[in-house]
Amino acid sequence: MNRLKEKYLNEIVPSLMSKYNYKTIMEVPKLSKIVINIGVGDATSNSKLLEAAAKELELISGQKPVITKAKKSIAGFKVREGQSIGCKVTLRGENMYNFMDKLLSIGLPRVRDFRGVSPKAFDGRGNYTLGIKEQLIFSEIEYDNVVKVRGMDIVFVTTANKDEEAYDLLNELGVPFRK
Repeated sequence: MNRLKEKYLNEIVPSLMSKYNYKTIMEVPKLSKIVINIGVGDATSNSKLLEAAAKELELISGQKPVITKAKKSIAGFKVREGQSIGCKVTLRGENMYNFMDKLLSIGLPRVRDFRGVSPKAFDGRGNYTLGIKEQLIFSEIEYDNVVKVRGMDIVFVTTANKDEEAYDLLNELGVPFRK
């Protein structure tokens, strides 16, 4: 079993149950999935960039990404409806915990001038979004093979009803929030 999942079951569940007075274990918020998204805006002019981003996302997550398409046409961005503009991966279960462990122990410490992640990026329903400016913080990406430095959005989806509960859950899982 993964280190983080074990910590969740043995330490975090009992501490959250006592803090919020939950009656059953099923009420305790848990991480349900992690969605990693890379927007490739320049894919409108060069489709090779999208393939490169998808390959890097596959290396990082260990799962084949889904190509995302534009929902609407936006003339200002030269985007037509149905055009491929990015890729995403949804991680659940063991893969989710493995990725989170890798992100917290290897990825985030490699970010330049890192002072912790913002505690204000909750959406009001217990989900947390984290933006990363470059994919090079992951050890699977070799600098020489990078076509273009890209950022990505990482969304932690929890079963928590309030941001405060989700904050406590992620904080105890080891997400380094800024003080």
